[in-house]
This record gives sequence, C-alpha cells and structure tokens, in this order.
Amino acid sequence: MTPLTHKTLEVPALASLGPVTPEEARLLEILDLQRLPRHLAVIMDGNGRWAQKRHLPRIAGHRSGTQTARSTIETCARLHIEALTLYAFSVENWRRPKTEIDFLMQLLREYLRQEMPLIQKHSIRMRFLGRTDELPAGVQNDVREAMDKTAGNQGMTLCVALNYGGRAEIVDAVNAILAAERTTLASSAPRRITEEELSRHLYTDGLPDPDLLIRTSGEMRVSNFLLWQIAYAEILVTETLWPDFNRTRLLEALVEFQKRERRYGGIREGGSAEPKPARVAGE
Repeated sequence: MTPLTHKTLEVPALASLGPVTPEEARLLEILDLQRLPRHLAVIMDGNGRWAQKRHLPRIAGHRSGTQTARSTIETCARLHIEALTLYAFSVENWRRPKTEIDFLMQLLREYLRQEMPLIQKHSIRMRFLGRTDELPAGVQNDVREAMDKTAGNQGMTLCVALNYGGRAEIVDAVNAILAAERTTLASSAPRRITEEELSRHLYTDGLPDPDLLIRTSGEMRVSNFLLWQIAYAEILVTETLWPDFNRTRLLEALVEFQKRERRYGGIREGGSAEPKPARVAGE
C-alpha cells in the first residue's frame, strides 16, 4: 500500500507529534498548517459529569481533566499555535462546595509543579488571566513563580483563566483607565475611550483575539468567558466531555475550523478576498 503523503506531513511540527492513530493520520492529511488558529480558547467543561457517569467522585473527573489539559497544551505547542487559553476557574466557581474548591486549588498547584518540565521543554510562556490577587496565598506564589520561570520563553503563550470573569475583566480594564487618568495632569474634560485603549487594559493585552473557541460537554453558552475577545471567534461546541477530549477530538476541531468562512461582518465576493487577521489586543 502506498503510504499517506501530503505536504503537511513533511513538516517537523507534525512529525514531532510522535505516534499517531489511523484516525489522527487521516486528520493530519487534511489539516493545513498555514491556516491554524493563532489563538485557541477552550472552556473545559464536563469533568463532573464524566465522573458521575462512572460512579466516581467529582474530584476524579477534575484529576482526569488535567491529563486532557496536558495533551492539549503539548499538541498546540507542537503545532506552533501562538496562544492557548484554558478556562480553569471562574469567579462564579467560588459558589461550589469548599471541599471541591480546596481540591481544585491544590490540583492546580500540583499541576504547575509536575508540568513545569513539559512547559520548559516546549519553551511555553505562562500567563494567568483573572483576579489572581484574590486567590489563596500559596496559589498566588505558585502563579508568580510559574510566570517568572517562563518569562523568557519564546514558544506558545499558555494563558490559564483563573478566578476569571469576562464582565469582571471589562470592569477591571475601565477602572485601570480611570486610575491612570487620576495619576496624570490631564484635563478633566470628558473624553471618549476607544476600543484600542480598552483592549490595552484587558488581561490579554498583546495577544491576538481568539480565532476559535471550543466548549466541551455540549452546553450552548460562553459562560462569561473572554466576552470582549471572542467577538469574531468561531465557536465549536462538542458533546465530548473534557476528560474524553483527546488529541483526535482536538484535530477534528481544527479541521472543522478550517472549513469555516470567516468574513468579520463583511462580504467576500468570488471567494478571493483574504480573511482579516486576528486583531491583537492593544492595537
């Protein structure tokens, strides 16, 4: 049998994925590395339901979900995706039982320590989006240490949305602008705040807006996630629960993304117009 051949399979980034399943090989055949999303955002949902289906405690689902996160991070880094944002803990999640919150915080701390060799291997730079100053002191220390250790890395930017809320982010950005105004001698006359100025004060300053937002577990909502940034993102909802969202499912999502026609509110005549590049926050 003639082996599968395609220009994309000759690219080192794909070779570095290691052994692939037949289904992954089929998906890699049709994946165009030149049209991958610059920024992929993921709402990691379904850990609890995954555990419930198996008659396990919810914490088992959360722990299994960390393995999916590892696979997703490593695959995106090897595909040279510019930025990946994972929704780890929202401002609303504080409503959960204290035992579950404590477990999630401890799991995060364990994950940062255990996965740091992988993060460094792929030269991933870590950022944390959210009101991290409200997190437990130990978590704050680990977050600062992770950012310090990876500050000089030149690979993918991994953003972990932690104690994050989209509305809270916009409020924080406006308050930051007002605070800057108070520290200058600018005229007190009212002025208009531009989208660019507000973008510079968002947690994602300097990153491209997400091209693709994936939500696992089938829920049809964005759950207060990157409300400003996903204005023109393609949204893909899958019934797959997060712990089951393996590399095959990720590649399927990337292939589906490449089937979408992105017009950004305009009209492409004759299919010849080039799509508008993702806007970078702050530009």
